[in-house]
Amino acid sequence: MSAEDSLANAIGLTGYAVDGEGIGGVLKSRVTDFRVDEISTKISLDPRGRFTAANITLTNWETNRFIGKLAKACGISRNRIFFAGTKDKRAVTRQVFIIDAPQKRVAQVEIPDVEIEIIGRTHQKIGFGNHKGNRFTIVARGCCHPDGSPMTESEAMDRIAAIEAAMKEKLGSELFPNWIGPQRFGAGRPVTPVVGRHVITNDWEGAVMSYLSMEGDENEDVSNFRKHVRENGITEEGLEIIPHWLGFERDMMRHMLANPEDWVGAFRRLPNNLQLMTVHSLQSVAFNKTIKARIDAEIPLSNPIIGDIVGRIDDNGQLETSSTVLVEERTLSRILRNCQLGRLAVTGQLPGSVMSKPTGTSGKIEADVLEEMGLSQTTWQVEKIGRLTTKGTRRQLVTNFSEFQYEPVPIAGEETMGDKWLAGVKEGELWNPEGACIRFRFTLPSGSYATTLLREFMRTPLQQL
Repeated sequence: MSAEDSLANAIGLTGYAVDGEGIGGVLKSRVTDFRVDEISTKISLDPRGRFTAANITLTNWETNRFIGKLAKACGISRNRIFFAGTKDKRAVTRQVFIIDAPQKRVAQVEIPDVEIEIIGRTHQKIGFGNHKGNRFTIVARGCCHPDGSPMTESEAMDRIAAIEAAMKEKLGSELFPNWIGPQRFGAGRPVTPVVGRHVITNDWEGAVMSYLSMEGDENEDVSNFRKHVRENGITEEGLEIIPHWLGFERDMMRHMLANPEDWVGAFRRLPNNLQLMTVHSLQSVAFNKTIKARIDAEIPLSNPIIGDIVGRIDDNGQLETSSTVLVEERTLSRILRNCQLGRLAVTGQLPGSVMSKPTGTSGKIEADVLEEMGLSQTTWQVEKIGRLTTKGTRRQLVTNFSEFQYEPVPIAGEETMGDKWLAGVKEGELWNPEGACIRFRFTLPSGSYATTLLREFMRTPLQQL
């Protein structure tokens, strides 16, 4: 099995909404090829507010690592910085941060490739998902045919139009499968669901060692460090060779060297949101596999069948998980009509201890997915860190994309390209440097992934997204 297939299988991101051939190509050839602008909820300003609100533009920054840098620069704990969502690293991203620090101190912060624009003071915190959505401007470069030959601009435009039309016919206008994208699992190294599996079985040594040592598509220094841990365990020598940017790993190693049996304490060295993400990402694999199983069974994603669980969609395109209902024969036609109007959506599992479960065919599909993953007997109770226990929830199987546009752009000069592009096409990849370049623009609700929408049109190995 090729590396890209193993990555897709590891996170359950296999299959497509409709049949057809994509445009190939590669994303993020340049950092500026991937731009995300958060559509934030309104911040209520008050000159006497405790917090500083700022619009912050990051270029090629992983959100968690930036938070650590900002907290250090402001002299505060990272837990005193609030934001609505993590964004892609290799990108230009603009979003609101709420910082529990004086406005003057925040304004004086200088970090490379970071622009801070102060909005004002506020009493209002924001939390994960507290934004309306994101606007994306993304360039796919090097479009090509399945045999690797370059694709012309007109061929690429025709392919995109054909897939868009097929998705509209099968799912409805401006809808696509609500897959959970590769960045939720750790781009290049899908370690979070592996760690999450150890967490929910209370295997803390397994959780820490997986996080430190699991192999991935990383540079040589990082690979050598992880190999050292796999072969030698946690050692002082490992601490000496760890690359400086692996701050979380360094903190875990230091903790274990000082407290040799305290695996829970070492795991706690990860930021709280990253600890939680390990459990969420395991749930996310189950959700992706549920979409795929439903497609394979030729059961609609956007139209309900008897036994499905549906939920209301709010004005921001978000599922109201507190008001889901089971589809019965007597309610099917009414619920179908509301799904087609975008008021309701069919849901899939993000499994947990007390989640609502569908019945009939849908219930069997979800149970089979958990059985296949070895999770059917899991309680999802995390004894040592109670806040990681999850009741489970539901997620809509399709989501909407709006303001969708695409157009050809000129092929850029090699001198502006990143290392991945300059390294050339590797075995198993699907792009051609002489192929067309297409710029996509669209808006997604929060919690939906631009890479999974573009994957429907590109149909390339995940490492190219």
